[in-house]
Amino acid sequence: MTPPRILSYGLLGLPLAFAALPIYVHVPRYYAEATGMELALLGAILLVTRLLDAGIDPWLGWLADRMPRRSMLAVALIPFVLGFVALLNPPGGYAAAWLVGSLALTYVGFSAATVAYQAWGADVGDSSILRTRLTAAREGFGLLGVVLAAALPTLLASELSEGIARLSWILPPLLLLAAGVTFSRVGVGYPLPPSRQPLFPSMRQVFADIAFRRLLTVFVANGIAAALPATLFLFFVADVLQLEKASGPLLALYFIAGAASLPLWVKGSARFGRVFAWLAAMALSILAFAGASLLGSGDLWPFAAICIASGLALGADLALPAAIAADLGERQGQAGACFGVWNFVSKLNLALAAGLALPLLGALGYVPGSGAGLPALTFAYALLPLAFKALAAFLLWRWRHALEIAS
Repeated sequence: MTPPRILSYGLLGLPLAFAALPIYVHVPRYYAEATGMELALLGAILLVTRLLDAGIDPWLGWLADRMPRRSMLAVALIPFVLGFVALLNPPGGYAAAWLVGSLALTYVGFSAATVAYQAWGADVGDSSILRTRLTAAREGFGLLGVVLAAALPTLLASELSEGIARLSWILPPLLLLAAGVTFSRVGVGYPLPPSRQPLFPSMRQVFADIAFRRLLTVFVANGIAAALPATLFLFFVADVLQLEKASGPLLALYFIAGAASLPLWVKGSARFGRVFAWLAAMALSILAFAGASLLGSGDLWPFAAICIASGLALGADLALPAAIAADLGERQGQAGACFGVWNFVSKLNLALAAGLALPLLGALGYVPGSGAGLPALTFAYALLPLAFKALAAFLLWRWRHALEIAS
C-alpha cells in the first residue's frame, strides 16, 4: 500500500478527533461555567451517558462485521456532526436535558463511525507492519485534529466559552472535506466474509482469546491513567497552576508532541517490538506524572516540559495497542467485534474518570475557581494516574511474550 493511500485513510481521523477533544475535555468545565450546573449533577450525567455510549459499542462492532464498513461509516457521520453542533450551543434553559440529548446523538454517531473506521483499517492492512502504519496515520491525523481543537477556541473569541461554541461550526466543512478524500482514495481492502454469529457467541469468541483478554487488561489500567488527567486537565491548569489562559497552548503542545512522536514509535516498534516500545513510553509517562505532582502556582515552563514528555508517550499509547488489537481481530476473523469491545473499554475508562473523580473532588471540598481542595485535585490529576500507569507497565512486562504478535 502506497504512502499516499495510507495518509488518505488516516485523514478522516482528523475531524473525528477534532470533535473528541471538546466532548471529553471541554464539556465538563464548559457546562459547569456556561450553565452553572453543579458538579454532582454534571458528573452523574457524564457517567450515565458515557456508560450507555460504551455499552452500545460491542453491538456496533458486531454490526460492523455484518455490513460494509464504508456504508456504516458514511451513515454514522450524520448524527455525529448534528449532535456535536447542538452540544456546544446549549440554550438558556433546560441545560441538563439538552446535554443528555445532544450527547446521546453525538455518541451514537461517533461510536458507530469510529468502530467502522477502525475495522476498515484492519481490512485495508494485510500485515502487522502495514496495520501499525495505518493506525499511526489515523492517530497522527487525529492528534492534528486535537491540536486544532485545543488552539482554536482562544483564537476564535476572547472568552474561552464563546470560542468553544464557535468551534462547533468548523466541524461540518472539515468533516466533509476529509471524508471526501478518504472515501475516494481508499479502497475496500480485504474484508473477511460477513460473520453470521449472533451477538453473544461473537462476544464469547472475542473474550476466548487469552491474548486479547490480557491486552484489554493492560489497556484498562493504562486507559484509567490517561482518562483521569484528561478529565481534570483544565481544572488543574486553572486552579493549581493559575494559568487558565495558557490551557489552549499547553494542550496543543501536548498533542503536537504526540503527533511528532508517532514516526519514532513506529520505527521503534519495527526494531524492538511493539511491546518494548510501549513499555518505554509508559516509563516516560510515569516520570511526567511524578513531576506534575510537585508543581504549583505559576509553574508554566516546568508544566510545559511535562506536557512534552507525556505527549511523546501519548503517541505510543495511541498507535501501538490499537495495532496489536487489529492483528488479534484479523486473527479471530471479526475485527469489528474486537474493536467494539476495545472502544467499550476505552469509553468505560473515560466514564468512570468523569463520573467518579468529579463527585469525589466535590466531596473532598474542591470547588472550581475558589482555591479550595487543591491537594485533592493534584492527587487525582497526577498521583492516582501514576499508580495505574505503573500497574499497566507491570502487566505488560509480565505478558510481553503473548502480546508480541507478528504476521
